[in-house]
Amino acid sequence: MSGDRAGPSIPSLLSDVLTQIADLIRAELRLAKTEMSEKLSGAVASGGSLAVGAVLLLAALFLFLQGVVALLVTLGMHPTLAVFIVAIVTGILGYVVLRKGITGLTASNVTPQRTLHSLEKDAAVAKEQVR
Repeated sequence: MSGDRAGPSIPSLLSDVLTQIADLIRAELRLAKTEMSEKLSGAVASGGSLAVGAVLLLAALFLFLQGVVALLVTLGMHPTLAVFIVAIVTGILGYVVLRKGITGLTASNVTPQRTLHSLEKDAAVAKEQVR
């Protein structure tokens, strides 16, 4: 019986596994880059419409608040008091809306979830191959 084995050697197999893992990591990084690019381009595309809409809504809000002040003055309130009451109520509402918006901007909303899940699966497969 001779010591010849049919097949690749252990160092050769290990080298192949490491090469495949490196290729897999490169592919996953490309996927992450593509996914983040898609999310970013979608956000940028909506940015222009958001800016124009926000300016128009801000103008409408300003006119509406002027109308509320004028109504309060017409109902007999002192003009300065009417302005302060409207400003305080508007400030409180703005703060509540702002806090809600900030809460919605969490890291999980911009994290490439598909890529992370895929990387976790790839890491598990790589661990099994090395064993």
